[in-house]
Amino acid sequence: MSTTTGTLDPATRRVPPLGGLNRTVLGIELRRMLRNRRTVIFTLVLPAALMLSFGGQSGWDDKVGVGNVGAYILASMAMYGAALTAAAGGSMVALERSLGWSRQLRLTPLHPVAYILMKAFVALVMGALAIVAVNLVGILQGKAEMPTSTWIQCGALALVCTLTFAALGVFIGYVVPGENAMQILGPGLALLSFLGGLFIPLSQYAEGVRLVAYWTPMYGVAEVVRAPLTHELPWYAVVNAVGWCTLFVAGAAWRMSKDTARV
Repeated sequence: MSTTTGTLDPATRRVPPLGGLNRTVLGIELRRMLRNRRTVIFTLVLPAALMLSFGGQSGWDDKVGVGNVGAYILASMAMYGAALTAAAGGSMVALERSLGWSRQLRLTPLHPVAYILMKAFVALVMGALAIVAVNLVGILQGKAEMPTSTWIQCGALALVCTLTFAALGVFIGYVVPGENAMQILGPGLALLSFLGGLFIPLSQYAEGVRLVAYWTPMYGVAEVVRAPLTHELPWYAVVNAVGWCTLFVAGAAWRMSKDTARV
């Protein structure tokens, strides 16, 4: 008389479509992010507050490209808010690892690439919320002036550029333990924003500082996002944006492969 065990041969287990990526797991991830009060503050309150803090300054009506200084600041603040939000979302992997959630995911058929895509999608959604919040504040202020098409183009480019910082957040999340990830990313992104010309135009810096700024991660994306407004986009800014995005994605994939190698 033969008996069978309930053990399932891993070799015969079917891999789900899209590596396990589906609307259910995306919905769970989004709800987890939106229920986090700190995430909501980063997404909606902080970027909008930054935009308000710059309001009412003299010189906002000065001409810049096809708009004014107010539009220039609006595009910059939208990029910063989206970058901060995306990085915060990506860095949540550090907390997930400390709580054992990442280990649970490694025991499921969810493919590592699907996991990265899930994080990227959530970062895009949260980044979009930050961009909308900043733009709504800009509209209510009534200081920013630029064509509607330019407004849309700047917002769309800011959304695409959030992927760079989502990848940075995931990379830092796998390197730094627990909640320390955002303690590094928060001040780090602020410093990169100042140095990369997101808060202050590089023309106001000394030549030596400008030479360093051209190599920072925030410089390229800042120029790309403001290009529809300024109609200026140096080729080396595009190389900077693409290069840093590639580097952060590769770093995130490398650290994740190291982590998923352990069960």
